[in-house]
Amino acid sequence: MVDRVLIIEDDQGLSAMLSEYLAPLGLRLTACATAADGLRMLGKERFDALILDVMLPDLDGFEVCRRVRAGSDVPILMLTARGDEMDRIVGLELGADDYLPKPFNPRELLARLRAILRRRGPAAARREQLLRFGRLTIDRSARSVRVDGEERSLTSYQFDLLCALAENAGRVMSREALMDKLRGESFEAFDRSLDVHVSRIRAAVEDDPKHPRRIITVRGAGYVFAKQQDA
Repeated sequence: MVDRVLIIEDDQGLSAMLSEYLAPLGLRLTACATAADGLRMLGKERFDALILDVMLPDLDGFEVCRRVRAGSDVPILMLTARGDEMDRIVGLELGADDYLPKPFNPRELLARLRAILRRRGPAAARREQLLRFGRLTIDRSARSVRVDGEERSLTSYQFDLLCALAENAGRVMSREALMDKLRGESFEAFDRSLDVHVSRIRAAVEDDPKHPRRIITVRGAGYVFAKQQDA
């Protein structure tokens, strides 16, 4: 299986070299030259690891690391032209998994990447437990929901309902289909309990529950969980 790696690095020549070097070795690199573009990409797509430069044109890598860690456990390998011990300590304290000073040998970067990927387990297993939609993260193993890194409170039933919707993002789910997926809770055909639970989920995860953008009502059909959200 190919692991997807995002690199946030303003040296586009270095990114291109690493992309060419890593591709035959089972690592597909996506490059962003600014912190803003990198954070936006992380909000839209799932990656198995992040290579993060400390010196970026719009925001330093330490701040990027802090923001990423507020809502994601993606493995982070930090790069810097500054190799002093305090920089390494700060990066690791902010949640980076490893640290590599420039200049470096691409073989060492590969070895460090593979090491942090091994510690996190197979890519498929990681993806299986985490669902990310922009600022919203659903962790099925921990049964937790976070928006911008802040945990939101849901009942066990509401969490299962949110997962059922998110796992079928982009598809309209009828009330009957949702009830069937949630098994163990009996509803009559016109019981409005499901709608009440949806309202409470919206109150927890939507910016404006009265005008939802994540969980949309499709009149006469059911609900749909929006695939993409602004980061």
